[in-house]
Amino acid sequence: MSNTVLLQKENGVAYITLNRPEKYNSFNREMALALQAHLDDCEKDDAVRCIYLTGAGKGFCAGQDLAEASDPSTVDFEKIISEHYNPMIERFRRIEKPIIAAVNGVAAGAGANLALACDIVLASESASFIQAFIKIGLIPDSGGTFFLPRLVGMQRAAALMMSGDKISATEAASMGMIYKSYADDIFEAESKKYTQQLAMLPTKGIGLTKRLLNQSYSNDLHQQLELEKEIQVAAGKTADFAEGVNSFLEKRKAEFKGK
Repeated sequence: MSNTVLLQKENGVAYITLNRPEKYNSFNREMALALQAHLDDCEKDDAVRCIYLTGAGKGFCAGQDLAEASDPSTVDFEKIISEHYNPMIERFRRIEKPIIAAVNGVAAGAGANLALACDIVLASESASFIQAFIKIGLIPDSGGTFFLPRLVGMQRAAALMMSGDKISATEAASMGMIYKSYADDIFEAESKKYTQQLAMLPTKGIGLTKRLLNQSYSNDLHQQLELEKEIQVAAGKTADFAEGVNSFLEKRKAEFKGK
């Protein structure tokens, strides 16, 4: 497996690290395919109950490696998007386990939108988010035009995408783009603590919640209510539901197994 993306599994968490720090973890083909392979592994592994995605070095992800994208002898935009980014984003939304983007530095272009496609984004205070596409005459891809307007509203999304303004982690949290930011000196410890807590929760219930959230983008109210009913019936048949009820009645802490 390529060392451009690292994978470590511990206590129910899969820690995935984008590992091209000398390039601010910008994507080339090798790295994109490696991340897809790791995501597939985590989806199939029942021992993995939460995924933590971060970057090595000073950056989270600077988007596409432009040296590769501008070289006609390697891959073109159509191939990059259809074989690299679109499959990654679809995996993020398909995997019925919580995926945390731990943004430790700059998240630019596709790197920013990669983070926004995750379920929850946590960031260090020194991190930043940039819809950098317009700086080189491109449009936002990797789901950016889908997720960002839903997170911050059409006006803010348009301004950020058309100007390419850099947004600090604190600003991103205040406008609802991300969930929370932490001081740099506690970011790694706090983001991992949060992830470990999620890994101990009812994984099936979280996965079903994610399925409902995905469907809410296209359903009307009646359709969503009907789907909630269907999914709630399924949730009520899980071992974690039985454990949750028993622990409540027995006045003890629940021990969920993610089943």
